[in-house]
Amino acid sequence: MYDNVLSPISIGGVEVPNRVVRTAHATGYNAGEMSDRCIHYHLARAKGEVGLTILEIMGVHPSSPGSFLGFMPSIVEGHKRLMDALSPYEMKVFQQLWHAGHGANPMDGSAPWAPSDVPGLLSEDVPRAMSKLQIDEIVEAFAQSARHCKQAGLHGVEVHAAHGYLVQQFLSANSNVREDDYGGSLENRMRFLMEVMRAVYAEAEDGFAVGLRLSDDLVNFGVGVEENSAVVDALMAEGITDFVNMSLGNYQSFPKFIGGMHEPVGYELDTAVPVGQHSKVPVIVTGRYRTLEEVEQVIRRGDADMVGMNRATIADPDLVVKTIEGREDEIRPCIACNQGCLGQLMDRIGVGCAVNAAAGFEEQLGDDKLDKVESPKKILVIGGGPSGMEAARVAALRGHHVTLAEAMADLGGTLVYAAMAPTRQQFNDFVHWAETAVYAAGVNVRLSTYVTEEDLAEMAPDHIVLATGAEPRVDGVQLSHPGEPFEGEGLRHVISTNELFADPKIEATNALVVDETGHYEALAAAEFLISKGASVTFVTRHYSVAPRMEGPHMIEPFLERMADKPFTFHERARVLKVDGQSAVIKSIHDGPETSVNADLVVHVSLNRPRDELVPTIEESGIPYSFVGDAMSPRFLVAAIASGNSIGRTI
Repeated sequence: MYDNVLSPISIGGVEVPNRVVRTAHATGYNAGEMSDRCIHYHLARAKGEVGLTILEIMGVHPSSPGSFLGFMPSIVEGHKRLMDALSPYEMKVFQQLWHAGHGANPMDGSAPWAPSDVPGLLSEDVPRAMSKLQIDEIVEAFAQSARHCKQAGLHGVEVHAAHGYLVQQFLSANSNVREDDYGGSLENRMRFLMEVMRAVYAEAEDGFAVGLRLSDDLVNFGVGVEENSAVVDALMAEGITDFVNMSLGNYQSFPKFIGGMHEPVGYELDTAVPVGQHSKVPVIVTGRYRTLEEVEQVIRRGDADMVGMNRATIADPDLVVKTIEGREDEIRPCIACNQGCLGQLMDRIGVGCAVNAAAGFEEQLGDDKLDKVESPKKILVIGGGPSGMEAARVAALRGHHVTLAEAMADLGGTLVYAAMAPTRQQFNDFVHWAETAVYAAGVNVRLSTYVTEEDLAEMAPDHIVLATGAEPRVDGVQLSHPGEPFEGEGLRHVISTNELFADPKIEATNALVVDETGHYEALAAAEFLISKGASVTFVTRHYSVAPRMEGPHMIEPFLERMADKPFTFHERARVLKVDGQSAVIKSIHDGPETSVNADLVVHVSLNRPRDELVPTIEESGIPYSFVGDAMSPRFLVAAIASGNSIGRTI
């Protein structure tokens, strides 16, 4: 069934055991050299039988420091520690070599180095056009970093010529306006890339591979299929690359780097396959692949030789080995919410995972680190949302006798509602996995169960986990003017998102969505209403729609989908009153009042934790803990992390 994806492949004399790749991605774990946290992160995926890992950016020169400082001889020792840790396993390791160009912050505080004095979106500092001497210096820096990687025992390197960084800046007519041998014609714009590849490939030898990463930048007059195909043709003609790794986007199209759940599986193939057809060496593609079955289809069709599965193996490091052993139902699915991986990276916490609390903390929180309890307790978890299911699962795996009581007829909590929104159906994948895992762990699940004082007396638990979630505030309060709730909150046509998704009969012609959270919940409500034929007016106190989703890069894709929809946005605004047919809104900075049509109002409030059981529990004297929204309404990543933590510590 998986004959292609599980077959070995040779890359420049390096034998890779299978076709699953973890392409280079920032982790936020390193400050110039290899950290212990990063070693354990990659070690978990090596144990899970990933075929190839390409390490995150290595800055090749002081003008562009990166996660690793490739120009420092001391880098060798840290990378040796990684390779020593991975030596019992078959996974091969390459290092990505990188220079950010106009997006860099040089260590000496000088201006960024770039092909021309054209700024970019990454730093927006105006760079200095590189001299010929500086070009030669950077070419040698790439080669020097490759030598350091070879000394450390790595199996290869990849030149980063994608995503709007220095090498692609030379390729693009948008960022390269030089009039010398390095600018103008495509042949000239390719010259820097070819010089870098020649210098790095000179370091290649049997058992040490050299390749490069390319991307279609999706920008007019930039780097597209034509330019990338010409690059591959030139590399094939000279025989100076062992693999080609195709990606998508640059900083003008950043959400395409790491497509969220709104993107279909394989969304990068349209721009990758035409370029890959020019290659005589193995081609890697990426594009939100989740299962080996999906990867198998790509390879079987001949679209690529290897496939990137970064987020899928962040969610479950054992994805490959579980598939080999026929345990596909046990694979924790990536839902491409981007909250833990991209979101926490942008928040400078380091890469994590919304559905896998152990991601980035493998040494402490891996499933193989669960300590069995000596004296099992009777644990009652009240609430079967994501945090409750995680707490129940982990506690049961440790040996406790766990009962999970859920008031609804199904497990999943608010994720059941979230999955009803357009483009968000993959929340159901996690609910299905968590439900399966809870039952497999031996948890006694009681659905349609409201826990009462009598139930507590009958069950006599030793510890209670309150995972009862949160409820909307129905007070009309907007935090920009907390003492002035809008008039009409109690009217029948003013509802919460829970009510919106729970009742399929709700309809509207003109809907008003009032967002207090700055999260995706309000966007989901708006898009859901539009999908049902309503026009939507969106009012928020924030400077943008859903600013808390800027890290996971969900704002731009949402606005793109709304571009031709009946969607009107009022930022830094508040609602004064609603009356059943209209609403009055106003800037939070004062100014004139505006009346808009509104026969339905969805108030997305900062919810209130449900704790009505606390007095009864306290009276019983049974110890208890809060998890998830019952503790504090937050992101999915926080909910599952809190459930995991309580499950480990009871």
